[in-house]
Amino acid sequence: MEPREQILNRYDNLKEFCQLTWDDAAYIKLENAFDFAQSVIGEQCFSHGEVIVKHSLEVASIIAMEIGLEPDSVITGLLHNVMYAGLKEKATHQEIGERFGEHIFSILEGMAKINALGTDTIDLHSENYRKLMLALAGDVRVILIKIADRLQVMRNLEMYSEENQDKLVNETLYLYAPLAHRLGLYNINSELLDLSLKYQKPEEYNYVVHRLKETEKERANFVAEFVKPIEKKLEKRGLSFSMKARTKSISSIHNKMNKKNVSFDEVMDLFAIRVILDSKPEDEKADCWLAYSFVTEEYQTNPNRLRDWITIPKSNGYESLHTTVMGPHNKWVEIQIRTKRMDEIAEKGLAAHWKYKGGKASGFDSWLAGIRDVLENPGLNVVDFIDQFNTDVYSDEIFVFTPKGDLKKLSKGATLLDFAYEIHSRLGDTCTGGQVNGKNVTLKYKLKNGDQISIDTSNNQKPKLDWLEFVVTSKAKNRVKASLNEERNTEAAQGREILLRKFKNWKLDLNDDAIRKILKHFGFKYAVDFYYEIANGKIDPLEVKSIFKVQEEVTAKNTIEDLLTNNETKELNYEGGDDFLVIDNNLKDVNYKLAQCCNPVFGDKIFGFVTISEGIKIHRTSCPNAPQMKQRFPYRVIKAMWKDNSGKGSFLTSLHISGNDQVGIVSEVTHIIAKDLGTQMRSINIETEKGQFEGILKISVYSLDHLEFLISKLKKVKGIISVTRGEK
Repeated sequence: MEPREQILNRYDNLKEFCQLTWDDAAYIKLENAFDFAQSVIGEQCFSHGEVIVKHSLEVASIIAMEIGLEPDSVITGLLHNVMYAGLKEKATHQEIGERFGEHIFSILEGMAKINALGTDTIDLHSENYRKLMLALAGDVRVILIKIADRLQVMRNLEMYSEENQDKLVNETLYLYAPLAHRLGLYNINSELLDLSLKYQKPEEYNYVVHRLKETEKERANFVAEFVKPIEKKLEKRGLSFSMKARTKSISSIHNKMNKKNVSFDEVMDLFAIRVILDSKPEDEKADCWLAYSFVTEEYQTNPNRLRDWITIPKSNGYESLHTTVMGPHNKWVEIQIRTKRMDEIAEKGLAAHWKYKGGKASGFDSWLAGIRDVLENPGLNVVDFIDQFNTDVYSDEIFVFTPKGDLKKLSKGATLLDFAYEIHSRLGDTCTGGQVNGKNVTLKYKLKNGDQISIDTSNNQKPKLDWLEFVVTSKAKNRVKASLNEERNTEAAQGREILLRKFKNWKLDLNDDAIRKILKHFGFKYAVDFYYEIANGKIDPLEVKSIFKVQEEVTAKNTIEDLLTNNETKELNYEGGDDFLVIDNNLKDVNYKLAQCCNPVFGDKIFGFVTISEGIKIHRTSCPNAPQMKQRFPYRVIKAMWKDNSGKGSFLTSLHISGNDQVGIVSEVTHIIAKDLGTQMRSINIETEKGQFEGILKISVYSLDHLEFLISKLKKVKGIISVTRGEK
């Protein structure tokens, strides 16, 4: 038969099935969908050679006949390839929305999102991946249509390349078959597993198929013998029923043989006999237990094999009584007892629920919501499943990928930094930014479902207090706080070491009483906070010392040793006692510096000031900053004096000059300085205005006497009005 004829025959079969239960509007919509699919797709084929319209029709038929979904799902199945990337010209959003409604476009869009995810690097066992599928799908019908789509693909697996066959089988085994099982689509689940086994282990698959055919007649005879006494008892009680034998799926038999290491003939429950009762809703449970009593009266039961899914149904809605009994010829037989309603739910899955809820749209919506709950909560009780549901459980979660494709679940609103901490605390602590889907982003970037993320780090990066303002996961918040506390505690420990050393120098004991006194004085609740302030220089040790009445002579040496480390003070000079720090006018000592605010030179009256981070600074006593330093930090001020020797050092200072702007005056000034062999010109800046000039000279001299001599010479130059020593 030509492909075109095959397609039309399959379409006729689908229409015939749908016509039995659909209203006219839905039936017309189906015809419009088929016509539209043909107009968009035509006779185009997939890369593996299959006619696309044929595939779409088969998927729609599975949705209608084997899953039992409502018209919109069937129509969506028929249309699910009209936006396929490989088409010469795809259908547009506007076309689909106008012809079939926005809700059908949203289902098609959900399928496209899942198709775009890819599974090449994904752990398909991951429950998170299934949750991501559901989050991206939006409408749970997308999942059901994807299962139907996969069943059609597996039925035509021989058309695909070996590489694609491997990929499709793995996805089926770890993703689609478990989803079908969870939804109660047991027939589809079994077929997916059988088809996977047929491809993966053809010899073992064919062996089971061959043995089943060989034993088919024997099983039929056994079933007839087994059911006869039970039929009599059921008929005697006036129960309406049917009985049928169901052989285990090929994959199930194969798994039993391997797991229990038994032969085909030793598989205990090779087939099950099903008793299906036609009961009124109010009599269902009682009738099932009555039938169970007839079976156990006739045959010896294995009490360890009783499964009661009538009192408490499975989370996917499955209801049945299962037991195993010893039948004729000492063979174990599994018996399944259920009603017609239960059997239809078992055969068609949860879709049958909405039929028994009255077949109304609201009933179907409730069922769809229930499916979401089953997908999200594997242990959910069926009572909760039917009566309570939540269509947006994952509105507070997002799912994203690592560079290797591993899936991670985070809270909604999570940032790049949250993701970094989710991977590893060290990665979060050193995170500087990263890439999302190949684009550079900052720490604050808010992640979206399906984002693929890589992180940039730097060993110089450390957690910041403001990180707590934008991270949202508790893991990230706790780690940032812990990291900040670690750093704070490390600095606090350094602060305690500083104070211990000072107390030792002061011959004081840093005991609990002393600490309590200090904390009370400075207003701290915890000692760690006080030590942290010490380490950061916000509290001066000498301020602490002032709390305790220490009888000690205040000398330059004591003050310096209190404030600086031993390394900074070991080479300082205190010739003639500890009262004065002696400054070498050759400036060879690197433990102090001449202050740039007043530029002292040899011979100036000076004092030292112990800074927090730059050691000792030497200032002129006439320095403009001196009053403020002496008033605010008197305990940092030390006496200093110049070392009297014959060596000549070089001291940078500045002179302010002003006068009448006469021809040649600048040349004469520079000539005087250049002629003086002990002076070096560092810079000169002259500004003139309205016949007057002002200038700043920066020069090097070797003493105060030398500087004063130079000033007197400059003052004698004709036209110069003023020469004064500058402070900067």
